[in-house]
Amino acid sequence: MNISRRNFLRQGTLALAGATLLSRPLLAAGAKKDVMGIQLYSIREDMKKNPLGTLKQLSAMGYRNVEHANYVNRKFYGYAPTEFKKVLADLGLSMPSGHTVLGRTHWDPATKDFTDAWKYTVEDAATVGQKFVISPWLDESLRKNYDDFKAYMDVFNKSGELCRKSGMKFGYHNHDFEFSQELNGHKLFDLILENTDPALVAQQLDIGNMYHAGGVALDIMRKYPGRFELMHVKDEIKAAGKGEMGSSFESTVLGKGVIPVKEVIDLGRKSGGTRYFIVEQESYQSLTPLEAVKQDLAVMKKWGF
Repeated sequence: MNISRRNFLRQGTLALAGATLLSRPLLAAGAKKDVMGIQLYSIREDMKKNPLGTLKQLSAMGYRNVEHANYVNRKFYGYAPTEFKKVLADLGLSMPSGHTVLGRTHWDPATKDFTDAWKYTVEDAATVGQKFVISPWLDESLRKNYDDFKAYMDVFNKSGELCRKSGMKFGYHNHDFEFSQELNGHKLFDLILENTDPALVAQQLDIGNMYHAGGVALDIMRKYPGRFELMHVKDEIKAAGKGEMGSSFESTVLGKGVIPVKEVIDLGRKSGGTRYFIVEQESYQSLTPLEAVKQDLAVMKKWGF
């Protein structure tokens, strides 16, 4: 359509008028839509006990996309990749992203290549239909000194190259230490953003994890516009007892906590480069996990998803 449209523009005012009339529907047809889903870690115990039944409940609620947090022995929640893809499809679900930690054992510095375990991870992610292979953790041993850390960012970029061969993208998801720990006077989060190629490594911004470590999602997106293709949509509340990650805060139903979630989402859409909005709630106060994510979905729908 782009070549055809350029030809029209070369052919004078009549063609220009025609192109103008067509421009609105053409743009609408080509517009990329937001993708909203649920991180299955939100309902981890339910998924452990009854993955199929839990997925059925999510589908009945109205969720259409999920993000996994369980890939063990080349299986997703006990299902082989082709099986799990069919399970999801039969329920009207898709899985554009998933979490699998990229660790030291996945890269062989002697051969400068990934081990079979990581190659299988990427292969199985492609089979199940993922667009993003996201590592949600960085082992402490990889962030003890600046040189080792920077070298591992090169591994991140190489993982991006590997994923690209299968039509996917590698990604990283933050916790809290990226905002509280520094190397050579720079916060780890800044070092990650500065030493990864955005064409190869996507960033999934968890707007809740960072809060107690001093990370402010709005400030971060303004500092690095266009860098956050994915977002973990999360709200935080003061915990009655011990909070998450050893802090005094825990996640809660969207809109009930201290994070301006809607404002963060809007900025992500406007200038953050965000298209994938994944709901995650890890603590539930008086609700069951399934009740909590149902309420989260209602809030997201109210916000236009």
